[in-house]
Amino acid sequence: MTAPHPRHRRALAIPAGLAVAASLALLPGTTATAAPAAEAAPATATDGTSLSYVVNVSPGHRPSATVRRAIAKAGGTIVTSYDRIGVIVVHSANPDFAKTVRKVRGVQSAGATRTAPLPSAATTDTGAPQVLSGKELAAAEATSAKAEGQDPLESLQWDLPAIKADKAHEKSLGSKRVTVAVLDTGVDDTHPDIAPNFDREASVNCVAGKPDTTDGAWRPSASESPHGTHVAGEIAAAKNGIGMTGVAPGVKVSGIKVGNPDGFFYTEAVVCGFMWAAEHGVDVTNNSYYTDPWYFNCKDDPDQKALVEAVSRATRYAEKKGAVNVAAAGNENYDLTSDEITDPSSPNDTTPGDRTVDPSKCLDIPTQLSGVVTVAATGAKGLKSSFSNYGRGVIDIAAPGGDSTAYQTPEPPATSGLILGTLPGGKWGYMAGTSMASPHVAGVAALIKSTHPYASPAMVKALLYAEADATACTKPYDIDGDGKVDAVCEGPKNRNGFYGWGMADALDAVTW
Repeated sequence: MTAPHPRHRRALAIPAGLAVAASLALLPGTTATAAPAAEAAPATATDGTSLSYVVNVSPGHRPSATVRRAIAKAGGTIVTSYDRIGVIVVHSANPDFAKTVRKVRGVQSAGATRTAPLPSAATTDTGAPQVLSGKELAAAEATSAKAEGQDPLESLQWDLPAIKADKAHEKSLGSKRVTVAVLDTGVDDTHPDIAPNFDREASVNCVAGKPDTTDGAWRPSASESPHGTHVAGEIAAAKNGIGMTGVAPGVKVSGIKVGNPDGFFYTEAVVCGFMWAAEHGVDVTNNSYYTDPWYFNCKDDPDQKALVEAVSRATRYAEKKGAVNVAAAGNENYDLTSDEITDPSSPNDTTPGDRTVDPSKCLDIPTQLSGVVTVAATGAKGLKSSFSNYGRGVIDIAAPGGDSTAYQTPEPPATSGLILGTLPGGKWGYMAGTSMASPHVAGVAALIKSTHPYASPAMVKALLYAEADATACTKPYDIDGDGKVDAVCEGPKNRNGFYGWGMADALDAVTW
């Protein structure tokens, strides 16, 4: 089975019962674009337009006078500087800015974070979540009313028992002292299932590459993707007699907006997001996106090398300050350990074209960065989701991300093979993707931190993997039943390319 294209983000809207190859739509939607590796368009700007850049210098102190003068001389304006990790965010209309400052003493790397001038190119969504109708809400509420202790929509959440979260909640809902930050398109903290657990102090808008702490700046506008709100509900929707239940309904959740109104997650915003989380006591970050405009960032390209370095520094700093970073593996059914992958979606903010990359040298960030927990998705039958990326040694753990009901149908009373989540405006609806798997693991990590409040990020990750339910490879993997193998799983039961250490286990998280 070939990976669905065009490809945009980590979430999919899958009409129930339809074949995935014909119906996958990603949120937020951006037009897939790419250029061949040898012919990739340089990051340039026409006269009178600006690009955004990161300039990486030695960490620990403010940029030297030499570097600051060189940036100004090259036509750059410093937007902000993250001195602790040595990353400077710069705007410049000079098409040779990065090339010029790379020659400056004290500059370790520099690169454009986008190929489209500021502001970025407009995009449109190609899919939308399936919003629960009034009739569906009433039916679910009637079913849950028969089950003592359940929230009204919990009967639709097949994903909770899949990771034993329902059993875990009998022992613990998680600690209010633990915060999970959702780095995403924004979180609607006015939602009745999110409001009780929202951490305002750890929330911010980082889209411009520097923190905007204006009240409500972390919320998505009516025209923006509901993706981040959905993710936040999966993690920490309150167990309050309203709507659904999150994996860790007793912990706090914050919104760190890093996706711009056009749906792009640029490096300067992502760096800002991790730095904000690091400085505001966040225990877990969830990252259900890849850093635009390159799906894979190749270190032999000076611009892309600088982006990898900047985000790497930010993730390492966040972990050093106590955060476990969790990320979605991606939705293309790619083997991330293969010798080469054809990337048709980069750079996705200007003109695309196929390019062949080696995923061991060209990285999906933050997903493939060292120390980040990489999550694959499973469906209602516990099999790798038809779209989920995989690869032995890359995938750390698996969790429910949903799949088409044509492939994996849940047991009644659940009716959809997708994942239920909160939507802006006090609504609930279904989405699917590794975007939905990652927050399940973030929620389990939050439960572990609740159980072991003094555990370091390394210890939380060790427990996350040790407590996972080992899951053997699916062989042969013919998810669509057409007689052809759709992906090949390698490795033993407790460490393989489809499920990593296994399925996340929320019950063990609160009992070990």
